[in-house]
Amino acid sequence: MTLAHGATWAICLAAIAGVIVRPWRTPEAAWAVAGAVALVALSLVPWRQALEGVAKGTDVYLFLAGMMLLAELGRSERLFDWLAARAARIARGSPSRLFALVYGVGVVVTVFLSNDATAVVLTPAVLAAARAARADPLPHVFACAFVANAASFVLPIANPANFVVFGSGLPPLGAWLARFALPSFAAILTTFVALRRTQRGALQGALASDVPAPALTRGGRVAAGGLVAAAFALTLASAFGLDLGAATFATAIATLAVVLGVERKSPWTIGRQVTWSILPLVAGLFVLVEGMRRTGTIAWLQAVLADAASRSAPGTASLAGIVVALACNLLNNLPAAFVAGPAAAGVHADPRIIDAILVGIDLGPNLSVTGSLATILWLAALRRDGVHVRGVDFLRIGARVMPPALVLALAAVVAV
Repeated sequence: MTLAHGATWAICLAAIAGVIVRPWRTPEAAWAVAGAVALVALSLVPWRQALEGVAKGTDVYLFLAGMMLLAELGRSERLFDWLAARAARIARGSPSRLFALVYGVGVVVTVFLSNDATAVVLTPAVLAAARAARADPLPHVFACAFVANAASFVLPIANPANFVVFGSGLPPLGAWLARFALPSFAAILTTFVALRRTQRGALQGALASDVPAPALTRGGRVAAGGLVAAAFALTLASAFGLDLGAATFATAIATLAVVLGVERKSPWTIGRQVTWSILPLVAGLFVLVEGMRRTGTIAWLQAVLADAASRSAPGTASLAGIVVALACNLLNNLPAAFVAGPAAAGVHADPRIIDAILVGIDLGPNLSVTGSLATILWLAALRRDGVHVRGVDFLRIGARVMPPALVLALAAVVAV
């Protein structure tokens, strides 16, 4: 390893550690951007290449911006309060029933709107439902966080990282379902059972079931329509190979325009509530990935995978999935996907290897709060509503939930 390569890795790891630990409660984005600036300032990444790296994330930025706008519209128009009251009534006083309801809705939202949507759209609604029913909100918001990753490989659109891993080699929808239906079922069911066991103490007692429902305004109905339209647009975009970000952002802007016209509000009242710092965070991560690329990491990983696959493809697939799952919690799954995806694609070996890597990228982040962008968005959504979850508390639960789900999902990948 050259001095430049060592410096690159030191800066990247320090920046990612800052994102994870958030010393002095500094925003996550500050550390990612600082690391990116340091790489460029020290000429470890040429500024043109850094800009190219940032530009690669354009579709991701548009997707996140669209989802955050839709979520804020739903919150400001009290759509989530309206949904919360109905969820509390359906639960009929049972915390366990509310937990199962949240998890089931989380599967649907993740599959058709993505895991990031579960973090930024469903979480505020669930938090409102728990408060309306006078329940401990933590078990129910934990369900949002864990299902967001567990259900994120049912369909390609369920996680933006899926497109990063496969790139232009994304399988057709039928082939995707054939390869990932069984692993997805294993991940979703195992995660539910394991998470339910960790929360059984908090799911005791009775909830309020007579929660008054606020009137759903015209703006709330428009916001609900925008979310349905976004799901439809994402499904169509995925089917025809179009950019997901552009479809999501266009839907959000159209919904915003109608709500502002109907309710006669200023766009500033909506825009100032959105957590825009997520966008520079992602941009900084893209530059850090460019730095890691320049160290020859991908070429080295390709050689390692090719050698291991020649000996045992099933064993290599299982080990690769586990290693990548753990790496996501050190690097975040988006940078890990940009490194592991091209490395696996370049091997041209047994397809189970890249399938196992995708499972590790999507499911592995259920171990820690910084494993995936969706979980970081989930944390930001909770902080906005005054709920703080410590990283060590999430890790304590994740250590009991993620490993069994990962093992069974990988076993299903190898068996397919």
